[in-house]
Amino acid sequence: MDLRWNAWNIEHIDRHGVDPGEAEAVVRGSRPLYRGDGKYLAQGRGSGGRWIQAIYVLDEDGAVYVIHARPMTDREKRRHRRRER
Repeated sequence: MDLRWNAWNIEHIDRHGVDPGEAEAVVRGSRPLYRGDGKYLAQGRGSGGRWIQAIYVLDEDGAVYVIHARPMTDREKRRHRRRER
């Protein structure tokens, strides 16, 4: 899986306190949910152990382009853990 990073998406997730390594770990380690409009949602633990939510699209060449990532709320974490059972 190829993830594409540039100044825009790195800066955007940094505003939410997430670094590319955390977002990448979540995208690689989760089962994505298709959210419509070409967007996928990935939730899970980042490389630092925090619960992270990432939204991404697939480029024409199939590369993953993260457009949003942030720490998950407590409510989102509970819902995610229930789905995993």
